Amino acid sequence: MLDIAEELNRWVEQGRDFAVATVVAVGGSAPRQPGAALAVDSDGTAIGSVSGGCVEGAVYELCRQALDDGETVVERFGYSDDDAFAVGLTCGGVIDIMVAPVRADSPARPVYAAALAAAARGEAAAVARITEGPAELMGQVLLVRADGGTGAEGAAHGDGPPDEVAPDAAVRYEGGLGGHPELDRTVAGEARALLDAGRTGTVAIGADGSRCGQPLTVLVESSVPPPRMIVFGAIDFASALVRVGRFLGYHVTVCDARSVFATPARFPDADEIVVAWPHEYLERTDVDGRTVLCVLTHDAKFDVPLLRLALRLPVAYVGAMGSRRTHQDRNRRLREVGVTELELARLRSPIGLDLGARTPEETALSIAAEIVASRRGGSGVSLTGAHTPIHHDGTRRSGGRIGSVA
Repeated sequence: MLDIAEELNRWVEQGRDFAVATVVAVGGSAPRQPGAALAVDSDGTAIGSVSGGCVEGAVYELCRQALDDGETVVERFGYSDDDAFAVGLTCGGVIDIMVAPVRADSPARPVYAAALAAAARGEAAAVARITEGPAELMGQVLLVRADGGTGAEGAAHGDGPPDEVAPDAAVRYEGGLGGHPELDRTVAGEARALLDAGRTGTVAIGADGSRCGQPLTVLVESSVPPPRMIVFGAIDFASALVRVGRFLGYHVTVCDARSVFATPARFPDADEIVVAWPHEYLERTDVDGRTVLCVLTHDAKFDVPLLRLALRLPVAYVGAMGSRRTHQDRNRRLREVGVTELELARLRSPIGLDLGARTPEETALSIAAEIVASRRGGSGVSLTGAHTPIHHDGTRRSGGRIGSVA
């Protein structure tokens, strides 16, 4: 749902009633992951997608029905190739979709509105909803923000009790799931953990908030600011990479020490342009485990101090442009300044996948493909004739979290 927050927030501001269908579980070769959503308003306008086209028509009708009767439902769609008239997925996967009405008379609407507004502003927020459990708990929503604030502290949620606050005030939240108070506190803690990791996933919890008793399944959707791509070196290849990075959803910064090259006119698609020595900028800027660093400076006086620092930071990807001869010389220089073999092993150089790229645009595609493969666990080999999975969803099982996905 939060993947279409900007559009849905506009609907809320305009006072529209709508229903939102969210993928809450997947199996096999499903086209979309948990959190993907399609929404339909009272005029029949639709936005978003839950399957890439296979079941959109049926889900659209479920949304219209939810707007009429105000009921939250979960529907499963599976493989349908045996029946030409059946609605299902031709890819062989299975998806569970929850359809929830967000009408003016819904007690949960204020919490939905707060969540959508936060996500639309680019703030980190997580929304938790029960996807398997008693019917009376379906349709409730709980919101956790990264800063611990509620935005409506102490306000009552519908006809229920005031918003709960964890005893240590470490995790504060809006709304609730309509069950045992301890359930809200436990889910809020789990949601905060997934939010801190920037992940969407499901959690299995007892109805009383414990790890035993009648089990409930809760989907936690996380919305976090876009990851950063920092491109060092204001060259033509960088201009193409900036465009691809923006297309992939990165917040893209271009950094170069030469002001004559690092200009808005040359990089109109960049979110930010910084004129500074690359390593000095990297020392003072914020990076995290999703940040990708692309070193296109192709000059030892820039590359060596920059990579010496970059390879010691907890970032997702570090790649450097250059020929194989440049790569060997650069590695020698890095060893001389104390970079270890373990640190050097993190460096993707020469940068990109072997696509036979020649032009800046083709090279940018090669670099972006390597970044995606690194992020998603792909091999980078052709799918034709391969026996590797098409979709790498990063599924993990840890404690009470089941099937978390990025």
